[in-house]
Amino acid sequence: MVVYPSCAASLWPFELIPLGSRIRTRLATEHASREELIAGLAHLLNGAGNIALMALGLRHTLCDHAAGNYRILTTMVAEVLAAAGQRELSQLDDKHYLEVFAQPEAQAPRSAAARR
Repeated sequence: MVVYPSCAASLWPFELIPLGSRIRTRLATEHASREELIAGLAHLLNGAGNIALMALGLRHTLCDHAAGNYRILTTMVAEVLAAAGQRELSQLDDKHYLEVFAQPEAQAPRSAAARR
């Protein structure tokens, strides 16, 4: 069966159309400053009911590493909070950030002599 490009659009199922074409409105955000991220994070923590859960230093560290992006910030905060929940920590600080986002140490390749 041959389908001409002019007819292909009418035969294409709606379910397979890319999501981007179905979104009616988009929120275009620009780079947020460090102060805006800190204020947004404070608002989220206050709304959650425990702004004292995160030390001020940890909040600053998270905002510095968020690259001006609210989505990156909230994803990092969610990872830190999830790890803290597993360990049942009552106060989060920079040490906890380093534990969560530490790079795993690469194992040195074994030499041929060590394998024998």
